[in-house]
Amino acid sequence: MDTFNLTRTLIDIDSVTPNEYRVATHLFECLRNLSHRYCGEVETLEVAPHRFNVFAYWGQPIVTLSTHMDTVPPFISSWEDNEYIWGRGACDAKGIIAAMIAAAASLLEAGTRNFGLLFVVGEELGSTGAIAAAKTPRGSRYLINGEPTENHLALGSKGALRFEIIARGKLAHSAYPELGHSAIHALLDVLQDIRRIPLPHDALLGATTVNVGTVRGGRAPNVVADEARSEIMFRTVGDPSSIREAVSAAARGRVEAREIVHTSAVRLSSFDSLPTTVVAFATDIPAFGGTWGKPFLIGPGSIHVAHTTEERIAKKSIVEAVEVYARMVTQLLAAQQASL
Repeated sequence: MDTFNLTRTLIDIDSVTPNEYRVATHLFECLRNLSHRYCGEVETLEVAPHRFNVFAYWGQPIVTLSTHMDTVPPFISSWEDNEYIWGRGACDAKGIIAAMIAAAASLLEAGTRNFGLLFVVGEELGSTGAIAAAKTPRGSRYLINGEPTENHLALGSKGALRFEIIARGKLAHSAYPELGHSAIHALLDVLQDIRRIPLPHDALLGATTVNVGTVRGGRAPNVVADEARSEIMFRTVGDPSSIREAVSAAARGRVEAREIVHTSAVRLSSFDSLPTTVVAFATDIPAFGGTWGKPFLIGPGSIHVAHTTEERIAKKSIVEAVEVYARMVTQLLAAQQASL
């Protein structure tokens, strides 16, 4: 299998959330060929109209390799040099998909069965596909979730808590601001207070952080703004109750604060002799809720270039991941057999 070519093919299919249909269809066809060759099964698992997860399995899927098909905007087509493959989704997570499929092909060629591949939609916006998959588990005992960890096994990942802050004001001519009320000024005041909230710290996961991701509002420079909005994201390390209470207090009587999504922080297990790390980003693992088995988090590529115009993945990292995934599946299957 030409893993690098598959990575580029997947990158060149625009799958910015929620438009995963084309890449999901391509993966279904790719996995159907692999399933036919090695007497497996492949299914589409509907999530919403024109949105579906893809699940392939050979025998009883005791171990499932899983990652997501969607990407953040904007779409960036692929290119490569001697060291890297570049483009949107290169490391997050289309290079990971290619590595998982290559690992599956290697395992099947060696006669290994009883594992599956699950590729889901919507990880970048609320883990929609993983939530849907959690409602239809297939008996898997172990879930190897792929995200860019530089092929280090993550012992934990931070959670995510996202709010939309909405301020409303009164229109007026900017020459007479006393006749109006600026929604933008109100929003900025509240955001400043939110940024001053004392945030929790955890010995393993580190510090909770907050990012003001978007700010929108107003009509023109000479008009007092009647509406303004902002989206903010906390990367959490534990119970988010104190953050919720602090945001509510900062907003009370001034703006509206809507909680959009919450993903829990997680602590994960080590595995064999793999090097370990701790990551600050959120994953699909909490959305699966253990329904697809004990989770592990590992994948090729660096999160530091994901979501940027410099997104790329080292070719040697993909090759290494194929071996890592195949070895993990083999050892987990052996451990399951030994426990019977």
